[in-house]
Amino acid sequence: MLMRTDPFRELDRLAQQLMGPGTWSRPSAMPMDAYRDGDEYVVAFDLPGVSPDAIDIDVERNMLTVRAERRPVAKGDDVQMELSERPLGAFSRQIVLADTLDTERIAADYEAGVLTLRIPIAERAKPRKITISGESSRKEISG
Repeated sequence: MLMRTDPFRELDRLAQQLMGPGTWSRPSAMPMDAYRDGDEYVVAFDLPGVSPDAIDIDVERNMLTVRAERRPVAKGDDVQMELSERPLGAFSRQIVLADTLDTERIAADYEAGVLTLRIPIAERAKPRKITISGESSRKEISG
């Protein structure tokens, strides 16, 4: 078996063992990217190894909450773990959404371990042209 020693990874692993994995009361963070693509915002969360049924997405007012749980894989009686670096437990992230986003039409997609949320910009927040109405003919004022 090939072994590699990384002292910083060992410190991280030791800290994880001492503090334990994330729980629902103390979840671990999950990495994300957020960007604007035309008339919508896209938020992508890295959740490799998480089953889609272990992901929970809530929106309350303008607070978006994503929770996920990576559960251990069922192993047979003869399996002996040699190395375990992938964190297990609960993960959570909260994002405050602007009032200009349409939280009623959020679309979620989960593919290749990435949860992607597409949040459209509300119609009321999009730029629009305002026409000016009034009399088309001018009146001359005599004095």
